Amino acid sequence: MELTLPYILSQVFIIINYALLAISYYCKDRKTVLVISFMAVIANGLSYVFLNAYSGLAMCILALIRNIIFLIDEKKNGKSDKIYKKDIIILIILYTIAIISAIFTYEGIFSLLSVVGTMFYTYSVWQKKTIIYKFMGIPVGISWIIYNIYIMSIFGIILESILLVSSTIGYILEVKEMRKS
Repeated sequence: MELTLPYILSQVFIIINYALLAISYYCKDRKTVLVISFMAVIANGLSYVFLNAYSGLAMCILALIRNIIFLIDEKKNGKSDKIYKKDIIILIILYTIAIISAIFTYEGIFSLLSVVGTMFYTYSVWQKKTIIYKFMGIPVGISWIIYNIYIMSIFGIILESILLVSSTIGYILEVKEMRKS
């Protein structure tokens, strides 16, 4: 690993990405989570461009599409904890796109971890409950830590580890708050 300008820029954008994601685990509503996640995905995509990590980049494009769909749906249909048939169809379509993207960007078995992490995260924001979103941050974090090791993103490894701790703390805090009420 050489400290080239593209590598340094990738690490700057990965820092921005993870700072935004860490903030999202402390948000109380789904819309805020989606908006912050949208901004994080853009920074993340730029980091993968600089790392030539095409599986990760494809998953960022999918994440942008996902967040736009979810934001439009929530704006059009309002906030609801209920899952409808259209929601299931949307999830199936997003998973299908993830699998197709994985086929075209396959760079080895470890590149699939970006797909797995994206699918876990997609489910976490799809299902509409912040406690499950925070819990799902744990398998998402583990998947992305291993992927960042694979693409040699030092700050990706460090910050995903911090994000994993943040999601775990966010989950524990929400469980404690639920028990109080």
